Amino acid sequence: MKLKSAAVAAAALVASVGVAGAEKMEVTHWWTSGGEAAAVSVFADAVNASGHEWEDAAIAGGDNARAVILSRIAGGDPMAATQLNTGRDAEDLVQAGLMTDLTDLAEAEGWADFIRPSKLLDSCTYEGRIYCVPVNIHSFQWMWLSRDAYGTAGVDVPTNWDEFVAAAPALRDAGLTPLAVGGQAWQIGGMSGVFQVALGGVDLYRAINANKSAE
Repeated sequence: MKLKSAAVAAAALVASVGVAGAEKMEVTHWWTSGGEAAAVSVFADAVNASGHEWEDAAIAGGDNARAVILSRIAGGDPMAATQLNTGRDAEDLVQAGLMTDLTDLAEAEGWADFIRPSKLLDSCTYEGRIYCVPVNIHSFQWMWLSRDAYGTAGVDVPTNWDEFVAAAPALRDAGLTPLAVGGQAWQIGGMSGVFQVALGGVDLYRAINANKSAE
């Protein structure tokens, strides 16, 4: 089974670095924004509490970080662990024997019993063996609403996009921002893609993204 290409970020141990016994562990990742850095600190605290020492090696920018990470591993200068999306790049490293087989650890700790959705573990599995730990999943099909905000504006909480748009003026009149999204290009692009499919249909999405139509 191939390492499935999906929007899953995984922490993977590099094969040539041993982690038995207390030692400093260099960990590369591209989680550098405020909220991401706060989340990474939870991992770091857990590693430090285990007796190891987390050596943070953050690299800003996912594309740049992936290039550096892959180059270091393939070039014989690996880190102890790294963030890496599943897919062909990770599969190539596994096939080359450059990633640690975590199957025994996964079975001993019962990862299949608590990793949810359970299919996430499939993304870390190659030919029946597990090579990474799912730690994050991206999906643009989520929207978080504040019931208190709608209560303040005196309107019902919307259950679909049309109701959301109709309620937006009441939120603005109450001094509230109807819709907020991150300011990075990938965040805006992801939201746009969801709207294209949901409101315009698959044909519109394909026309814009596959055929590059400007109409």
